[in-house]
Amino acid sequence: MKPCLLCNKTDTILFYKHKDRTFSKCLTCGSVFLDPLLLPSIKDEQNRYLLHENHVEDQGYILFVTPLIEEITSKIVRNTTGLDFGSGPTPIIALLLSELGYEIKKYDPFFCNKPEVFNLKYDFIVSCEVIEHLHSPLKEFKKLYASLKPGAILFCMTDLLPSKSKFGNWYYKNDFTHVIFYSQENLEWIKDTCGFKSLEITNRVIKLIK
Repeated sequence: MKPCLLCNKTDTILFYKHKDRTFSKCLTCGSVFLDPLLLPSIKDEQNRYLLHENHVEDQGYILFVTPLIEEITSKIVRNTTGLDFGSGPTPIIALLLSELGYEIKKYDPFFCNKPEVFNLKYDFIVSCEVIEHLHSPLKEFKKLYASLKPGAILFCMTDLLPSKSKFGNWYYKNDFTHVIFYSQENLEWIKDTCGFKSLEITNRVIKLIK
């Protein structure tokens, strides 16, 4: 049995296998995750992320992140401070939010590795297409929780886990850097374990409120 990437329990079962890709499901927290022995190396991860070609003139990408931006602007007043966690090689989210009047700090373990940003407390944290890549997700969620002010919100954007019957054709699992997937079940577990007050899910946007 494979230890769960989220809760580290070994009460897991085989969920899906195809060629050299094996995914298990945790019966404790509900996570579906890649076999830990198959996790990509840091070098392979970074090389994959360098292939991303997002830029501020890319209207397709702007449209893609618009639901996330709209959720933030509807919940968070301007002139407040946020953190872009996993800002990537081209921090478009940080730029868009800065243009809207927010003060944005950035953190990325590969491209903006400045751990001192976690010494501050934020009105909100945004993490776009990041949490599915985390090799130690509980550690990171606890760190993000600790970096939020009381009442602040963690906004995450990711594809939510489909039913088991649809998993085999789900494009999202095919990215070798996508190692854990999220659903109402394991997000509720994260909420309770980290101490968030509430959880809201709107399509692909997840909101964890401290």
